Amino acid sequence: MVESLNTKVELVTDATSYLGLPEYGKIMIGDKGFEFYNGKNLKHYIQIPWDEVNFVIVSVVFGGKWIPRYAVETKKAGTYSFASKDPKRVLRAIREHVDPDHIVKSLSFWQVITRAFRRKKKQSPKN
Repeated sequence: MVESLNTKVELVTDATSYLGLPEYGKIMIGDKGFEFYNGKNLKHYIQIPWDEVNFVIVSVVFGGKWIPRYAVETKKAGTYSFASKDPKRVLRAIREHVDPDHIVKSLSFWQVITRAFRRKKKQSPKN
């Protein structure tokens, strides 16, 4: 069985991990890090120590009324995406351990499209 990073648990909630195929389980936030454990297979887990977290990227919809997903970007291992039952509560708990300047909103759909067109326009050769 896997040992938890945390010595003190602050929050446990149902969640979905989007690393490859969606996996359902629990997020545990504690004094040492962010953890996700698969509900059916305990061999599938994600443990991220707080000092390894680079950014938390939050997808905000309807002016903050709905947060469908958030991602934890690490310094070395990449980005992990999650959804949970009460994302605002999870993000508040994360904010206790991660600098609030490192919790950022993701780009909206239209911002992504606009950037793509601007890049394409810059790259097109002039006659």
